[in-house]
Amino acid sequence: MSITVKITKKLSRAFTLTLDFETGKDSCLGILGPSGSGKSMTLKCIAGIETPDEGFIAVDGRVLFDSSKKINLSPQERRVGYLFQNYALFPRMTVLENIAAPMAARGLAAEDCRREAALWISRFGLTGMENHYPRQLSGGQQQRTALARMLVCKPSAALFDEPFSALDSTLREYMQLQLQELLRDKGDGDAISFRNAILVTHNRDEVYRLCPELAVMASGAMLIKDTSDKVFQNPRFVNVARLTGCKNISPVRLLGDKELFALDWGLRLRTAKPVDGVTHIGIRAHDLIPVDENSAPGFNEARVAVSKRSSEPFEEVVLFTNADAEDLPGQHQKEIWWKYSKYLKQQIPKRLFFPPESLLLLKE
Repeated sequence: MSITVKITKKLSRAFTLTLDFETGKDSCLGILGPSGSGKSMTLKCIAGIETPDEGFIAVDGRVLFDSSKKINLSPQERRVGYLFQNYALFPRMTVLENIAAPMAARGLAAEDCRREAALWISRFGLTGMENHYPRQLSGGQQQRTALARMLVCKPSAALFDEPFSALDSTLREYMQLQLQELLRDKGDGDAISFRNAILVTHNRDEVYRLCPELAVMASGAMLIKDTSDKVFQNPRFVNVARLTGCKNISPVRLLGDKELFALDWGLRLRTAKPVDGVTHIGIRAHDLIPVDENSAPGFNEARVAVSKRSSEPFEEVVLFTNADAEDLPGQHQKEIWWKYSKYLKQQIPKRLFFPPESLLLLKE
């Protein structure tokens, strides 16, 4: 089944959240977008923390909100799990008490609450932490406690709001793997019940790793929604390309059916697809290819004039300009990023090739 959202909510005179989407069946949808784009508000509307002005929300065909029929289930009635960015653990409750709290709120007997909480403590590797308070826990332990508390009532959908933003890089990757296993196994046993999930994040690697589907939001609306692979391969819009990590983007002047001129790079380029309607061209820093020095100059090549270099743990980063750029009055040539693996022991070539099939055809 899936999560269906078709809502509007006015947040200010200049900002209205307008959404119309449905997640894939038994899938995790990633939502990527800049701060203030409406990502967290989307989750809050689904969970019932915020109320849309009008519209419709359903999970697995069960209606949670329908303004036309005056249906607006409370957060408790919705059976939607929500993992907050700061985990929102109760500071004066122990790990066991935090995990048991949702069951106690539903009127379960104290002994049943403790027994079920103990099972989740074991599942999430928190044994021995039962009587610890949140301030005594590491970031990863706090997150696992919050996850257990979210899942203990077996929600029909799970919402994750920047769940890894407070963790260091090593712990973040470990917890991503743990959540990946959780998402992969959802609905297959007694422990996990939800079959639908939405993950909000700023991190493109995180969303690609965890989410088969990806939506990109800006200014309260979804710009694009597709499989994660397709969004990264063909972002279609300038701001989507930037959010998915493309550093090389230039406005263009169209020259032909499959030919254009990159204004910021002073470079004529041939494309693999027609350029009708295209306003910008992009290429990812890893997709540039060194040209054999012994080969004759060809199309889609820039002669490299290095302006900056830096070294990352596993990659070399080169910023360069096109040494053969045509003189464009009023235009300032922008640097182009090239990244390559340190293990290649690559010498900086005299020329770099822009493969036509790797060029991103974009619109403003």
